[in-house]
Amino acid sequence: MKNIIVDSEFWKLFPDAQINLLVIKNIDNSVSKGKEKYFVELLNQGKKAGMQFLDHEIFSENKVIREWREAFKKFKTKKGARSSIEALLKRVNQNRDFFPINPLVDIYNSISMKYAVPAGGEDLDKIVGNLHLGKAEGGESFFPLGAERDSPALPEELIYYDEKGAICRCLNWREAQRTMLQETTQNAILVIEAINCEQAVRAGKAILELKEQVDDLLDTESKNYSLNKESPTLVNFL
Repeated sequence: MKNIIVDSEFWKLFPDAQINLLVIKNIDNSVSKGKEKYFVELLNQGKKAGMQFLDHEIFSENKVIREWREAFKKFKTKKGARSSIEALLKRVNQNRDFFPINPLVDIYNSISMKYAVPAGGEDLDKIVGNLHLGKAEGGESFFPLGAERDSPALPEELIYYDEKGAICRCLNWREAQRTMLQETTQNAILVIEAINCEQAVRAGKAILELKEQVDDLLDTESKNYSLNKESPTLVNFL
C-alpha cells in the first residue's frame, strides 16, 4: 500500500499551493530511434511556448522566476538551488537546444515549459513505503544523478521523501538516482507544482494535457489527482 502525503509544514509555507499528480502504470518508456524526431519537435514546441513567460529583458525580473525565487527563500536550500522551471526557462532564454532523454521525461519537460510550472517524475516501484512532501529533519540520504557520495538533505529543506531517504531535494530542484525515471520504468508518478492561485490554474491545465499526451503516446490509462491544503493526502492509490 502506498499513500502520498503532503505534510502540514508545507501548507504553512504555501497555503494556496496545489500539487497535481499523474499516476501511470504498465508503461513502455523505452527510447526508440524512430520516434526521436517526434520528441525533438515536442520539446521545441514546449520551448517556443515557454518564451511567452520571458517578456522581461532581465531574466530574473520575469514573473515566474521572481515567484519561485521568493518561494525558495521560505525554506532552507542548498546554495545555488533553483526551481526546475527556472532551469528550463533559462535554457529557453538562452535559445539552447533540448535533446530527448526518455519519453516520460520529454513529455513532462515540454509541458513544464509550455505552462511555466515545475514538473518531475519518479519510478513508483523504487519508492519505499509512502511518498511525502515536507520539511527534512536533516541527514536524509540522497544520491543525485552521477554522484558517488551521499549528499544528505539539510534540516528544514523541502524535500520529497520515503522510508529510505530523500527522493527530490528543494521541491523539484534535484533528482535522486534511486527513483529517477529510466527506460526500464514500468510504473511512474509525475508531479506538477503550483504555489499560488494563478499558478494553480496553469497547473490544472498542464496536468490534463500531460495526461492526454502520456495516454496517447504511451498507450496507457493514467489517473490524475490534485492535492491542496484541504485535501493533502492521496490514500491507497495503487
